[in-house]
Amino acid sequence: MSMDASDLPQPGEPLSRTPRHVGLIPDGNRRWAAARGLRRGAGYEAGIGPGLRLLQVCRQLGIEEVSIYGFTKENTRRPAGQVEAFRTACVSFAKGALEQGAALLVVGDAASKIFPEELRPWTDARSPGDVRVNLLANYGWHWDLHSARARQARTPVRPATMFGALASRDVSRIDLVIRWGGRRRLSGFLPLQSAYADFYIIDSLWPDMRIDEFRGALAWYQEQDVTLGG
Repeated sequence: MSMDASDLPQPGEPLSRTPRHVGLIPDGNRRWAAARGLRRGAGYEAGIGPGLRLLQVCRQLGIEEVSIYGFTKENTRRPAGQVEAFRTACVSFAKGALEQGAALLVVGDAASKIFPEELRPWTDARSPGDVRVNLLANYGWHWDLHSARARQARTPVRPATMFGALASRDVSRIDLVIRWGGRRRLSGFLPLQSAYADFYIIDSLWPDMRIDEFRGALAWYQEQDVTLGG
């Protein structure tokens, strides 16, 4: 997928501090579709292109790792047509990310029948590539923590190293979380990796994502006092 000049970082606007790892919560797909009189599942398909465009920009800016919400275990309680739509959208996004040369890892409960079979090859090992992309598919924070607890039962893990027992243990600490759609909540998004992340809200709906909004989040991040709790 090609980009036009407006998608690229603008000359004369260098970042003094680039977040190493950015988390993306692409919310508002159903509201976007409903506002246009479309079936709600159409919003997920409309969100694939923005995600792939933004991934290209992250690569251009030197952002090393990107985590993006695909769907949660709670989302699978929605009507069957919507569930199938976001499952299909996740597969399409994963294929697009691989075509771009991303180092893809899929994090989620692959033991469930709802998990897309096409994504299974990237649950155990990350694909070779440049930008590390973590796609959360059928992910739940409780499932993630339960995986650590189950591992603890098999092989005792010291609290200081508990992070390494998580199902999401190959996902590093997040510097900046950006959420589209106006909601002011994490919705269970990688809670341990996000513990010290700065959190930026964009009111527009995800399928309407504009690169200048992302630039605005990065500009805001430059002004934050990053202390990691210290």
